[in-house]
Amino acid sequence: MKLHDLELSGNCYKVRLFAALAGIPLDIAPVDFLGGAHKRPPLIDLNPWGEIPILEDGEVVLRDSQAILVYLALKHAAPGWLPRDPAGMAAVQQWLSTAANEIQNGPCAARLVDKFGYALDKADTLRRAARILPLVDAHLARQRWLVGAQPTIADCAVMPYVALAPEGGIALADYPNLRRWIDDMRALPGFLPMPGI
Repeated sequence: MKLHDLELSGNCYKVRLFAALAGIPLDIAPVDFLGGAHKRPPLIDLNPWGEIPILEDGEVVLRDSQAILVYLALKHAAPGWLPRDPAGMAAVQQWLSTAANEIQNGPCAARLVDKFGYALDKADTLRRAARILPLVDAHLARQRWLVGAQPTIADCAVMPYVALAPEGGIALADYPNLRRWIDDMRALPGFLPMPGI
């Protein structure tokens, strides 16, 4: 399997992290993002959205980190990473949606402004982060992982941009449960770091 990847992308890191934790081998193909390689053939042919990550597994080509996590968990990982019961799977899906919405538009977007100079409304990103981070922290006060008694792809989807929040000017000092959870993720066998984490 080939992952078209950018080292500093939290969305690409979600996939690399899960693959490392689940023991799934990936052929990492770095993308010249600044050079616009993701907007030209052959990558634009694989993903007309012009975004990364992109996963190629034989005839299967997938875009979107959350979709890739689901695919890898169902096809290549132990069942615990994505519960097969309806309630467990739906609980994971809730967090995948949170990663793609509240986390993406809060901590992730703040990081895009501060670290990469994106022209986004920084005040709005901080408001969104100030709403979602206390909710996740409160959830983690009641349980060790986002869903169930062991880590799932939900943790892999949400953790990167939460852990990278300081790169967007968002301190995690007031969120002890988030900090504990990030440390628990770092302590997992096979944990793969990235710059900033």
